[in-house]
Amino acid sequence: MLYILHIEKYNLEKKKMKGEAMKFHLLIFMVFLVTLASAASSPSVIIVGAGMSGISAAKDLHDQGVKDFIFLEATDRIGGRIHKTEFAGHAVEMGANWLHGVGGPRKNPMYEIAKEIKLRSFYSDWNNISYNSYKQEGGRYSKEEVDAALDMAESNEDYAEELSERLSAKKGKDDDMSLLAAERLNHREPKTPLEKMIDFYSFDGEQAESPRVTSLKHIIPRPEYTLFGENDYFVADSRGFESIVHHIAKTYLTYTNDTLNDPRVIFNQVVKEVDYSNSGIVTVKTEDGNEYTAQAVILSPSVGVLQSGLISFKPELPFWKRRAIAEFSLGIYTKIFLKFPKKFWPTGKGTEFFFYAHERRGYYAFWQQLEMEYPGSNILMVTVTDDESKRVEAQPDEKTKAEAMEVLRKIFGDDIPDATEILIPRWYSDRFYKGTFSNWPVGYTIKKHNNLKAPVENVFFTGEHTHAQLFGYADGAYYAGKRAANDVNKLLKKKKSPNLRSLYYWWM
Repeated sequence: MLYILHIEKYNLEKKKMKGEAMKFHLLIFMVFLVTLASAASSPSVIIVGAGMSGISAAKDLHDQGVKDFIFLEATDRIGGRIHKTEFAGHAVEMGANWLHGVGGPRKNPMYEIAKEIKLRSFYSDWNNISYNSYKQEGGRYSKEEVDAALDMAESNEDYAEELSERLSAKKGKDDDMSLLAAERLNHREPKTPLEKMIDFYSFDGEQAESPRVTSLKHIIPRPEYTLFGENDYFVADSRGFESIVHHIAKTYLTYTNDTLNDPRVIFNQVVKEVDYSNSGIVTVKTEDGNEYTAQAVILSPSVGVLQSGLISFKPELPFWKRRAIAEFSLGIYTKIFLKFPKKFWPTGKGTEFFFYAHERRGYYAFWQQLEMEYPGSNILMVTVTDDESKRVEAQPDEKTKAEAMEVLRKIFGDDIPDATEILIPRWYSDRFYKGTFSNWPVGYTIKKHNNLKAPVENVFFTGEHTHAQLFGYADGAYYAGKRAANDVNKLLKKKKSPNLRSLYYWWM
C-alpha cells in the first residue's frame, strides 16, 4: 500500500515538476525500490542435498560472491553416496570407492585432491583374472579358457568403439543401439557362464546395469578413462573417500575441531515440496513443517529420488522435464563385506580379485580380498548389481551370508569357517538415494539429457546424472555442481542488475 501511495504522489507531482529534475528524482526512486526488493530476499539460494554436487555448487557460488545460501540435507552428514562406515574395526566405503584415471590428457579433480590430502589408496591390478576364475561347481578355469573369454570381450569392446564412432559421425542424428546389440552384430554374444561372467565384469561392473539396457554411443569409448587415464585406485583410509568432500567444503564452510558446524548447513531436513508458483521466489517445504524461501533452488538428489516422487513440485514440472527424469537410469551397485576368523584364500601379488561363474548372471561373481588395503583384517568383499542387488536388499542378511558361503565353499572347499560379520548396504531401499549411480539407457537422446539438466524457471538441477560424459562418477557430480552454480549466478546477476534505461523511459 505504501508503494502505491508513493506512486500516486509522484503522479500528482509530475505535472508540477519541470525538465530534468523530475526525471532525475523518479529514476533515483526506482533504483531505490529495486535495491530494496533485492536486499529483502534471503537467502539467495537453497541447495537441496549436500553430496558432492551440492557441495561443489555452493563452493562456486561462494567464490563468485554469493554467500547467502543454505543447504537442506535429509541426513545428518554431508557426502551423499560417498559414505564410509565402520565394519569389523575398519572404515569401509559403502558408496564411491575408486579413484579413476591417472596419466590421461586431463587431471581428475578427485585424484588431485586425494593426492593433496594424502588419502590412502591402492592401485587395483586387474591383470590376473586368467588365474583366478572359478566354475559354478568348483575348480578353476584354465588360463586358456579365461583368456579366450577375455579376448571375446576385448573384441566386443573394439567393435563397439568402431560402431560408436560411426554413429557419432552422423551429424544431426541421435542414432544409438544397446551394448548387447553391438555384441550380436560382432557375432560375439556371451552364452556360457564364463563368457557371461567376463561380460558382467566388463560392463555391469562399470555401469551397474546389463548391456541389454545400456547405450553403446554414450558408454563406449569410456569417457572416464579416455579423459583421465585407465588406472584405478581403491580408497582405504580411516578418513574415508568423503574426506575429499570435506576438503572442498572446508574452503568456504566453518568447521570446529574438524567438525562441520556452519549454520548454513541444516541437517535432517527432508524436502517434500518445491513451490515455484510465485514468480521470482521459490518456497521449499520439509516433512517436519519447515518452510524456506529463496530466489533460486538447486536440486542435487539422485535421479532415482526425482523419479520416486519424494519431492513434489508446484506447479507440476512440465512434461518434457518429467519425461527426461523418468527415462534416465539409476543403477544399483552393492558391495557386500564379510569378516572371517582367519584367511583361507590366496594372498599376495596377483590374488586381489577372483571371479565366480554361475549360470545366473552376476550371482556373487566379483570378489576382492582386502589384505593389501586392510592388513590382517580377514575381510572379503563381493559385488552384486541391478536385480541381484534388489534381491539381496530384500532378504535377511543371514540368507545372503549363507548364499555367499555356499559360493565360497564351492571355490575353496567345505572346511572353511563361516563369516562372523556381514555388511550389506541398501542403497536401493533408502528413499534418500534409490540406487548408487546413473547409467545412460539405450535410446536416450542428447536432447532429453539437455532437458534432464535444464532449469525450470528458478528451479535448477544438478548431480552426477546431469553430466553428459562423466555421469555415474564423483567427478561428474563435481563438474555438474559447478555448472549449476554458474547458471544460478547468471540468474542472480540478472535480478540484481535492472535495465535502468528501460525504467527511465517507462516513467517518462
